[in-house]
Amino acid sequence: MKQADGYTVFSTPIGPCAVSWTDAGLAAVWLPEANEAALHAVVSRRLGDVLPAVPPASVRAAIDRIVAVLSGGSDDLADLRLDTGGLPDFHRRVYEATRRIAPGATRTYGELAAALGEPQAARAVGQALGRNPFPIVVPCHRVLAANGAAGGFSAPGGVRTKLHLLEIERARLGGAPGLFDRLN
Repeated sequence: MKQADGYTVFSTPIGPCAVSWTDAGLAAVWLPEANEAALHAVVSRRLGDVLPAVPPASVRAAIDRIVAVLSGGSDDLADLRLDTGGLPDFHRRVYEATRRIAPGATRTYGELAAALGEPQAARAVGQALGRNPFPIVVPCHRVLAANGAAGGFSAPGGVRTKLHLLEIERARLGGAPGLFDRLN
């Protein structure tokens, strides 16, 4: 992946998020940190001297769709272009398979590994998702542990954030009533 052309922070129902981009597509997505200043600091550490910028129209449209998803919309975001250059081939394959999980649906790490034709690679799938630079767009929050439990989540807020994202999607965990159903 080449150096990002710019990044922007934007408001969502779960807090400020950020995206960076190149001419090939979205280069990264960040979920909320403790506050907006902390988010800018995390983005700056990752991007170095890349400055905040006004996003091009295609990135603005992607942001609008991400905000809609975080507001409860069911867009799978699968057609958004991602700059995956420089990522390991296995990670790209995991991210592509993860993008095929529909909003509100879940899969296990083992199911994803099997779908990739590598049924013994559940741990490697988990490691790839732990390094996912595109949360929400590559919906790693939809991937669960073998027993249907939430498993881990490397984004700020950890498993609590993962469960909140699944709640927004009205997902079901391990055949249990949807998280949303239990709240109403």
